[in-house]
Amino acid sequence: MSSSPSTIVAIASAAGTGGIGIVRMSGPQAAQIAAALGIAKLQPRKARHARFRDAQGEVIDDGIALWFPAPHSFTGEEVVELQGHGSPVLLRQLVARCIALGARQARAGEFSERAFLNGKLDLAQAEAIADLIAAGDLRAARAARRSLDGVFSRRVDAVSDSLTRLRIQVEAAIDFADEPLETLETLGGTQVRDGLTQARSLLAQLLRDAERGRKLRDGLHAVLIGPPNAGKSSLLNALAGSDRAIVTDVAGTTRDTLQEAIQLDGFELTLVDTAGLREGGDAIEREGMRRACAELQRADLALVVLDARDPQAARDAIGDAIDAVPRQLWIHNKCDLLVEPAQLDRDAIAVSAVTGQGLERLHIRLCELALGDGVESVDGEFSARTRHVEALRRAEQHADAADLELGFEQLELAAEELRLAHAALGDIIGKLSADDLLGKIFSSFCIGK
Repeated sequence: MSSSPSTIVAIASAAGTGGIGIVRMSGPQAAQIAAALGIAKLQPRKARHARFRDAQGEVIDDGIALWFPAPHSFTGEEVVELQGHGSPVLLRQLVARCIALGARQARAGEFSERAFLNGKLDLAQAEAIADLIAAGDLRAARAARRSLDGVFSRRVDAVSDSLTRLRIQVEAAIDFADEPLETLETLGGTQVRDGLTQARSLLAQLLRDAERGRKLRDGLHAVLIGPPNAGKSSLLNALAGSDRAIVTDVAGTTRDTLQEAIQLDGFELTLVDTAGLREGGDAIEREGMRRACAELQRADLALVVLDARDPQAARDAIGDAIDAVPRQLWIHNKCDLLVEPAQLDRDAIAVSAVTGQGLERLHIRLCELALGDGVESVDGEFSARTRHVEALRRAEQHADAADLELGFEQLELAAEELRLAHAALGDIIGKLSADDLLGKIFSSFCIGK
């Protein structure tokens, strides 16, 4: 349970005006403060109509009051929710009155933080609350809902439990035997190696699914790159369904980067239009090319747009620029201007941003590249964050190293690698997380959540 004695208060409904506004309190004085507002005889988990009064007894607002005694509440503490009219003026006055009666303004994410500290949620579930609120489409919302329900956490726990069993066997052989290797074989050395193989397999699959979940949450960052006048801006407009980028016949029209988010079968793709790459150019154009290369450094996908009439133009410069991008899709634009059928290479797709030819095939290919193994929703699909993926990668690296050390019969080193793998998994669900990490995570939440 949390050791904090304070009672916190915040507006829990969305910013702005609305039909209903919610003020939430959590802490040992919540019911006492509610009584001071003029709300008496609250019963657990039963709505009661009440008038909320100021210090002079004047009615601030009237609405519904709900009381959730500890530990049967979202935070695990005593919680009171006041539901009134959605006027920001009235809601702020109600919060100010609660503060005058002994509560304090909640920090961003503090309600979820208390739920985590009181064991009502693990860290991944707490983060899923923010992801559910911010979901940009139904598929991402469903994935976040599964993470909130514990789908992701249970899979992390399963791998963590496997590593715990392995650590017990290896460390027992080290600590309680004169001949650790012989003792390990007596305790089941083959089982240890088989168990580690199974744990690594589970971890690898979990990492793949988490990477997919990260894409559902964050979307994909795709950079349009190519020589000047290849039709990158026209292609962005065609995919976005609007004239977001300026298009002219003059090569080098695009000088800066331009972003546009589009929806592709349930996930978000952020397209970035960039300046064309070529030798020379004035100072402004060179700066545009520098920014284009900088965008590629954080791209998930490079959309290499070439003029179908001259696909060899600037190929060398483009090839060097996109080397570090994990996924690449080559596009031959302006295929409607060809006299003869296009000669495609590198599994390129022929399109015309003007006529729409090939755009449906491009759409399908983008979906396939975005999620890696197809566009269909997968049973048990969950939301994940970049930090989750990074932690799983660390765990995988340490588990692989443990397997290597076991092969060399270095039990002490194997035990340490297993410990580090276990610790990386603990970071995901918050079992071993440092206070500064928790502070960064919860500070990104909404106030009132």
